[in-house]
Amino acid sequence: MQFRKFGNKYFLRIDRGEEIISTLKTFCESEHITLAEVKALGAVDDFNVGLFDVKEKKYHTNRFTFPAEIVSLWGTVTTKDGKFYPHIHMSAGDEKGNVFGGHLNNATVSATCEMIVEVSDGVIERKFSEEVGLNLFEFVN
Repeated sequence: MQFRKFGNKYFLRIDRGEEIISTLKTFCESEHITLAEVKALGAVDDFNVGLFDVKEKKYHTNRFTFPAEIVSLWGTVTTKDGKFYPHIHMSAGDEKGNVFGGHLNNATVSATCEMIVEVSDGVIERKFSEEVGLNLFEFVN
């Protein structure tokens, strides 16, 4: 991974074979980023996305192992207990235009991933909601 900063935006190139979420974590920790918007495009060949079932309060995941173009990747970086907490969704399409997506658990880059991380001042913590079953934004001051 390589990156450059321009104003409050970082432009990252995540390289072939690198995993997107773990690379983002390493990057955010090294740059001390606690609040940001993330968006990207590129290509992957192994990705795991899920859907949260509100009634069951659990994730159902699907793993895909074929070459795919990232159609959309968007999300946030916040913190939970002071540590990196990503909430990213991704859609990726196959060679026939079929698109699969959901909450991104992991994805391995097959060619490249061009990511923009727009940093905001401040911190938004996550707090677990028993009612919903998810870690929600907790606005403090």
